Amino acid sequence: MKFFENVAKRIFKKEGIKILEGHVAYSPEEAVSISSEMGVPVAIKAQVLIGGRGKAGGVKFADNPGETFKIAEEILGMEIRGEKVKHLLIEKKAKIVNEFFVSVSIDRAAKRPVIIASKEGGVEIENLAKVSPEKIIKYYPNPLLDFLPYEARELARRMGVSSELISPVGDVIWKLYNVFDKYDAETAEINPLVLTEDEGIVAADAKLVVEDDSLYRHEDLVDMLHYKKKAVDFVKLDGDIAVIGNGAGLTLTGMDMIKLNHGEPATFLDIGGGASENTIMQALNIVFNYDPVKVVFLNVLGGITKADDVARGVVKALENSKRDIKIVIRLTGTNEEEGQRILEEAGIPYEISMEKAAKKAVELCNSLKA
Repeated sequence: MKFFENVAKRIFKKEGIKILEGHVAYSPEEAVSISSEMGVPVAIKAQVLIGGRGKAGGVKFADNPGETFKIAEEILGMEIRGEKVKHLLIEKKAKIVNEFFVSVSIDRAAKRPVIIASKEGGVEIENLAKVSPEKIIKYYPNPLLDFLPYEARELARRMGVSSELISPVGDVIWKLYNVFDKYDAETAEINPLVLTEDEGIVAADAKLVVEDDSLYRHEDLVDMLHYKKKAVDFVKLDGDIAVIGNGAGLTLTGMDMIKLNHGEPATFLDIGGGASENTIMQALNIVFNYDPVKVVFLNVLGGITKADDVARGVVKALENSKRDIKIVIRLTGTNEEEGQRILEEAGIPYEISMEKAAKKAVELCNSLKA
């Protein structure tokens, strides 16, 4: 059984191999949500079970949530060598200094495991094996004996890494072999294993193929395949006024009010009950970066959702937005006085009446078209 990169990395991390922070997204909205939470430039990586995704455009980078949305939309649904991309790994972008290659697999001819390593890693590793085979190091550990840390360090030395990296690179080789052995793998691979400016030696990619006949011994691995992250509920529509509400009923009512005033909703976006400051920021990031949107109608009736959290999320989202998007807010309920004070100090107008706010959003949108 082949495992997606995100699952393989969770297994590698469990066994002590350092990975970058990352989370799974099944939609552009989830990708934006994750990117917003991380607050750093990210790598957006197609999760497929075949190689060559980098050359096929399945790995790209984004500096902000807006870029994340657009890139995620491009990659999701694309086909890479016949395999459709259904989910993404959104991961902190590494500041890479050097790339290496480490793999453990079965040499069928030798009938024993083989560790293959190189000081040069990345997408050109296959060409390297053809052009400069002397740069590829092979080692055949005895499967009947323990593979010891000093053997792994000797492999790192033979790779030609600098003296200060022999120990950390050797440590990864030793742990990767342990993964291979513990999980009855056919292949356990890191390409590239990278030296970064701020994280040290990190597995920037991960490949794990486990022998099918051994899966009955590894039910925990199979369980890992069922992970899925829930995002806000988001639907694109044909209009130009984004509608956000805390609850499906309230969001639909807000859309009805926009229609009643002869406006056209661009989105249905339900942030749910108990939305936090961060959830508000994520929701606004989504609609700010949806090109048809000219005006945002944020319709919040605070119950579990606190008005002051909403206000702080609005202020931060507007500060970070690269687009000049107009926003109309209906804000009332729990902690409304504090929330309204925060908006007033930031110079952001609000309404208490949903009817007035919806009418104002339509009028503002019409004025922008004039």
